Amino acid sequence: MSAGTAFLGSAGVLVIATIIKLWALRKNPKDPILRAVCGTLFIGALLFVTAAPPHLAKINSWFATPNIAAPIVYCILTAFDAINIVLLIHWRGNEDEARTRRQTRLCLSAYLAVMVAIVLLFGLGEAPVERLRDLDTYYANTPFIREMIVLYLAAHTVAAVTMTVLCWRWSRQVPGSLRLGLLTIAAGSSSAFLYDLLKYTAIMARWAGGNLDWLSTHAAFSLAGVSALLVAAGFLIPPIGQGASSRWGMFQQFQRLKPLWLEIQSEIPRTCPKPMSWWRSLDLRLMQRERDIHDAVLRLGPYFDASTGKRVYEEALAEHAERRRARGEADASVIAGAVIAKATARPAVSPEDRWMLTSTEDPEDLVRMSDALARSPRVQAIRRWAALVESRM
Repeated sequence: MSAGTAFLGSAGVLVIATIIKLWALRKNPKDPILRAVCGTLFIGALLFVTAAPPHLAKINSWFATPNIAAPIVYCILTAFDAINIVLLIHWRGNEDEARTRRQTRLCLSAYLAVMVAIVLLFGLGEAPVERLRDLDTYYANTPFIREMIVLYLAAHTVAAVTMTVLCWRWSRQVPGSLRLGLLTIAAGSSSAFLYDLLKYTAIMARWAGGNLDWLSTHAAFSLAGVSALLVAAGFLIPPIGQGASSRWGMFQQFQRLKPLWLEIQSEIPRTCPKPMSWWRSLDLRLMQRERDIHDAVLRLGPYFDASTGKRVYEEALAEHAERRRARGEADASVIAGAVIAKATARPAVSPEDRWMLTSTEDPEDLVRMSDALARSPRVQAIRRWAALVESRM
């Protein structure tokens, strides 16, 4: 695979990620972190597009100036470093918002100054021979161009070290996908630092009269793409991981509510829409299932027998001493009995003898009640007892 193809492939990955995050930004346009993530991904993609050797030649040709692509790429790389640090500052958060704003302004100002200096130094220097892969070493001894190269590398090194240290420290304090994201960013930043070391070594070899250009043109060149991709991926892992975790939890809740939904299905009003198809949004399907359950429970309310609920509650509490679990079993047993009572046209329970259902007030309690309907032996016993009573009437 050619370098140009590899760089364009990496750019394509980042463009797709940018589009995905822009779609999320449409729903929450004022989210500063989301805006920064979009900026990071876009600048990363732009960096890969402009840094590909075939594109360097095209940029030089467009501007009719040999090697003008170099300061352009260096400025984009410097902007990428700056926005990464800013994103990390905001991502971590700080109770002192003034301090966060101050750190952000300081970072952006410093890196903007570096970008201006890169352009000025290139304008002051002379680089008439086009070099697409080895400009850093070829012009390592050229006045002003030399300083431009060292300046962009120094700014890149500061960003790499800063991000590596911050991410390693922070990763020790957080769990899950956020920790994985920070470790991935740290790995990318460490790769960036190694990239700088290889560049420094090759440049200093030129200063000493030697030639270790391969460290810059081959070894460091290969690390550049890996580093940028790891950093961008690190910022994507936490939101993706949290989103996947949230959807998995939502799916589990949807599935665990199925026994309760099936139990009261006959009482769901006919005016309610039919269950949504499986390809519809999971949050909408869960919302519909919860709404159906609440509507059916209201219709079953007159048949909730307090004596049944009290008996099951006391038995369950005596067995495992968990009040919320016992309440869930009691509510489930009352619903099971009410479904049978209403189906067989049994008279409603008098208001003073009705059981007050509370498990529908909290999503976790609702799931707990559904689990009890499916697995509690006490609920199964109430269901059999109610069916037996009705069969004798």
